[in-house]
Amino acid sequence: MLSFEVLFVDDACPVGSFTVLDELARRDSRVAVLALERNVGQHRAVLAGLAHARGKWTIVMDADLQDPPEAIPELLSKGREGFAAVFAGRRGRYEPFLRLLTSRVFKGLLHLLCRVPADAGLFVALNRTLTERLPVLGGPRPFVIAMIGCTGLPMSSVPVARARRPVGTSAYNFRARLKSAWRALVWVTSWRCRAIRRTPNLDTGGASEPLVKAFIGARFTPFYSGEGEFRP
Repeated sequence: MLSFEVLFVDDACPVGSFTVLDELARRDSRVAVLALERNVGQHRAVLAGLAHARGKWTIVMDADLQDPPEAIPELLSKGREGFAAVFAGRRGRYEPFLRLLTSRVFKGLLHLLCRVPADAGLFVALNRTLTERLPVLGGPRPFVIAMIGCTGLPMSSVPVARARRPVGTSAYNFRARLKSAWRALVWVTSWRCRAIRRTPNLDTGGASEPLVKAFIGARFTPFYSGEGEFRP
């Protein structure tokens, strides 16, 4: 039987995620939380989580319920064939047609530039080598999918049906999507020019990694019993 840990990264969520995650960590010793001091964006938040992940394999996924956790065993099984990263290849009509079309065009371009699978998203299984390598690559505007591709380690994908967002709306409007795509292309270009490899910890805010406001859970402190009680 596999052991596991669920590590949440609270990217300074303004609608009460910290309270919910704190309660989850109190109830289950397998739950841990990094609460960031300020909102740093999806990709830097992912890198902060990877810097504290400790398993042989790490699964990166969003918390918006579009990616099915039931696909995790298939990702891990594929990874054991010798791949350092296995992406959940996005399938289905999980977004409006125009968003899907522009996304596929961008991912196709990313595939040409750094050889990541053309259906790659941020639901991905990473082996220990990649989990440790990605946080130190740094760069002022990191884009995790491009970073995985630029390592040159073996990658693959397995088709996974993605659901529509059940509640709320995506923070990635057209402008945000365009900005994210531009940052990805800038990161890849910088990598290929070897600028980032010479200075791996560049950061627009002047710090090498996001500041963590709180470490929550039994792995960080013995005060969390994992059985619903807080021991002072």
